[in-house]
Amino acid sequence: MAVPKILLYYRFTPIANPDAIRLWQRDLCESLGLKGRILISKHGINGTVGGELADVKRYVRKTREYAPFKDIDFKWSEGTGDDFPKLSVRVRDEVVSFGAPGELQVDDDGVIGGGERLTPEQLHELVAERDDVAFFDGRNAFEAAVGRFKDAVVPEVATTRDFIEELDSGKYDHLKQKPVVTYCTGGVRCEVLSALMRDRGFEEVYQLDGGIVRYGETFGDAGLWEGSLYVFDRRKTVEFSEAASVIGRCAGCGAPSSEMENCSDPSCRVQLVSCTACAGRLACEAHATALAQRGMGE
Repeated sequence: MAVPKILLYYRFTPIANPDAIRLWQRDLCESLGLKGRILISKHGINGTVGGELADVKRYVRKTREYAPFKDIDFKWSEGTGDDFPKLSVRVRDEVVSFGAPGELQVDDDGVIGGGERLTPEQLHELVAERDDVAFFDGRNAFEAAVGRFKDAVVPEVATTRDFIEELDSGKYDHLKQKPVVTYCTGGVRCEVLSALMRDRGFEEVYQLDGGIVRYGETFGDAGLWEGSLYVFDRRKTVEFSEAASVIGRCAGCGAPSSEMENCSDPSCRVQLVSCTACAGRLACEAHATALAQRGMGE
């Protein structure tokens, strides 16, 4: 019986020849029939791939044979067998596109100057000991629309590149003397974000080790997380248990929903919360305005 699985992983480590790693990873995935997205830079690797269980296991074994990747923390989840349309393996300036490749420094142990790592259990201990902990969402704002940590700060960013301007705007300066816990899907964005925050004067910065995925594996919906987790494959959202709350609101009618869909304009990549009744008919604010103006003959 086929058992599809999805891997989410990253590793920050110096890579002298990213293109050689790209060719190796592409050939490895193709030989195993895996699909997904892998980004490689001089700072490391960031990927999510899916396939049959036996093939995914072999991918993990072969990837860990490369010494700099031997300690990669692979996060597993259930797949559908059709989670990615194709395989994409590319070299980029950054494995996470903050638009600040010159700021990031890595060594064999990972990102230099990042936030202190917290396991899910340590996160609960910190919250129990301190009453001023601020959760800081390191994802795009639309991802937080269906799930986030309770009372989290959610920056109004459409892409990861927007974080630099947000941090430099002064909006969050009131957090610089507070304990700030950064979090994201699997942890990779917070590796960089926490370092950027420390560089900008945030004094006590933490990062949730393993991200929301690891937290969900540990506490499910019985902890501090609320809602569903947005994922970058055809599943769109996943829940940690049947007890998951629904905090998303349909962009069309306001009905509770945990489903996400693309803006109805084919040229737009904006993601919107959608209920079943409004599915396929939602447009983001910019395109809705344009459609209205065309309808009025403007």
